[in-house]
Amino acid sequence: MRSVLFGLLVLTGIAITQPLNAQIRKIPAVVTDAFKYKYRNAESVEWKDKLSHFVVYFQLGGDKYEAYFKNDGTWTGSQKEITQEDLPEEVMEGLDKSKYADWEIVGYFELIQPSDKTEYRLLVSKSDLNKRDLTFSKEGRLVRDKLTL
Repeated sequence: MRSVLFGLLVLTGIAITQPLNAQIRKIPAVVTDAFKYKYRNAESVEWKDKLSHFVVYFQLGGDKYEAYFKNDGTWTGSQKEITQEDLPEEVMEGLDKSKYADWEIVGYFELIQPSDKTEYRLLVSKSDLNKRDLTFSKEGRLVRDKLTL
């Protein structure tokens, strides 16, 4: 009897968690069309529904990107994964002048915005529990400092 109950419990758990991995709703054609227009040569495209907006992960020219679209297809921005060598020298100088200068950098991103304004995002870590998401202008000024997990 116990093994039957255990088996039912396992099957119920699997049945409940499967829908969590599925897409909540179909991506609207207006959103996918806007993406295809903006990033014609994108490869390895994967969509995520965040309810208030859509995120698309893809590769373009060998680089990893994320792009964000509103439900009506409006592009709100993208980020490109980069290396330290791709950062403007001013951004590294800005980090060196900040209180996070001795923190480990765990991620580098170039933020591309509809206004053609480019910013740089650095994920920094002091410990497993002490992490920050820092955004710098291309001139090296820290414009956002956010706690992250």
